[in-house]
Amino acid sequence: MRYYLRGSTLFIRGRFRAASTGISGTIGDISTILNKTVPEDWDHDQPGRLLETTIATEGFSQEYFGLLTAVEMRHLCVLQHDFISVFITAGVKNPGLPGPNTINIIVHSNEGMSDAALLECIITATEAKVMALKSMGYSFSGTTTDAVIAACEGEVKHTYGGVLTEIGRRVYDAVLFGVPEAIRRQEGIIKREHSSFFIFSRYGGEHWVEWIPENCPYYPCHFEGQSCDFCYCPFYPCRDETLGQWVKSSSANGMIWNCSDCTLLHEPAIARYLKRYPEASLRELKQRKKMEELVMR
Repeated sequence: MRYYLRGSTLFIRGRFRAASTGISGTIGDISTILNKTVPEDWDHDQPGRLLETTIATEGFSQEYFGLLTAVEMRHLCVLQHDFISVFITAGVKNPGLPGPNTINIIVHSNEGMSDAALLECIITATEAKVMALKSMGYSFSGTTTDAVIAACEGEVKHTYGGVLTEIGRRVYDAVLFGVPEAIRRQEGIIKREHSSFFIFSRYGGEHWVEWIPENCPYYPCHFEGQSCDFCYCPFYPCRDETLGQWVKSSSANGMIWNCSDCTLLHEPAIARYLKRYPEASLRELKQRKKMEELVMR
């Protein structure tokens, strides 16, 4: 899975088995998921055509699921909980009043799910959204245009997606925490110039941590002058043994991908290249680095 923002649209790319409650929602195999910002006074008559045009402009296959929102993408919240990533934009203006009033949630798993598990993940995310709104004192359980997409990659490993499963627990926690954070950004209570990234940490007790590039206390974590645009690698886990290795987890059962010594995306030239060409493959970036090293000789 790869994701990036281009203008007013979030693109998530890969080879997914997914289920969507959004525009033309169904369940199937797709290669792109997008969440697009539209003006508040946008004409709602042909939402499908707008998504088709956006996909066509990028040159992507029409195998996609898409969502629309009036929330600006700078208010997007991305939450990573082990093998689960959740993307949330949220506006909760009361229906009929001016302003954004849509909560869009996209769930992605690096581990495969059955179709039943995908559908159950949508239920789990919705349950967590309802509890999040209740915790903030809202009297409603959602808005009239809320939508959820659940997607996965890989061989089926998870049969169910309820709150007591490995996937469901992570999805529930991420949505419960993420919806209030997204609403606070949309309403200006928390101000960020760019989308927000959170990671679930178990160090010092389980909690969510927001990564903020400005004044990072760990800089430089690799070398002076490094690029921090991709502090959390979009290729993780890349499984490229020239860049990392599998190690036993010290805080959870099983193995985790350790690439702490990899500096590829911290090379300023490589980071600039990936920002310009977000579809670039890992192999392409490694070749680019070799070319940069030859030029420097």
